[in-house]
Amino acid sequence: MKKKINLKPLETIFTIIKVICLIFLILLIAVLALQRFSNNEKAIGGFRVFNVATGSMIPKYQVGDVLIVKEQDPNTLEVGDDVTYLGEHGTFAGRVVTHQIIEIEETVGGRVFHTKGIANEAEDPTITGDQIYGKVIYKCLVISLLTKLMNNMTAFYIVFVVPFAILIFLQIKESRDDREESEEELDEDDEDEDSEDDDEYEDDDDEDSEDDEEDDEEEE
Repeated sequence: MKKKINLKPLETIFTIIKVICLIFLILLIAVLALQRFSNNEKAIGGFRVFNVATGSMIPKYQVGDVLIVKEQDPNTLEVGDDVTYLGEHGTFAGRVVTHQIIEIEETVGGRVFHTKGIANEAEDPTITGDQIYGKVIYKCLVISLLTKLMNNMTAFYIVFVVPFAILIFLQIKESRDDREESEEELDEDDEDEDSEDDDEYEDDDDEDSEDDEEDDEEEE
């Protein structure tokens, strides 16, 4: 009999790693799908997800950071809030921008917002409340990290491909070990059955021998 190493602690650790990887993968796919397919035209429960594309808000937001933006009444916004809006004038036309409110003007037609990137010297063209998607309420650190890793091929292979390859290898090895263990159990059962058959055969031989002896006695 082969000595079997107790791999249960390792199996538990790898199971936990698998679950964590799956959760991260599902989160990443959900974020990417939300951005790609909805094009952020529709909010889900009042929330939108945006990806920082430039360094205009460094050091607060880095390129690749994933931001959660919540719809908010423009009248409740304050100076210092970070807002995501759709630009309509100059070089900002048609662009989705996330910048900080630096001044608010109260006009007859409603509020007018002055915004600027933290790292920019010049402020943006003024915007109105109907251009604003919402206020930034959260930076997703984990998903931001995953998104950046996805964009870096070396890191992608190290963090995603290699661990998943190891997990697949371990899964295959575990399946093979289970199969070998099942085959060993079957062989043991077959050996037991053969042993029982041999015992029965020996019993039959003993009975035949006794019958022959009885016949010989009768002939005499």
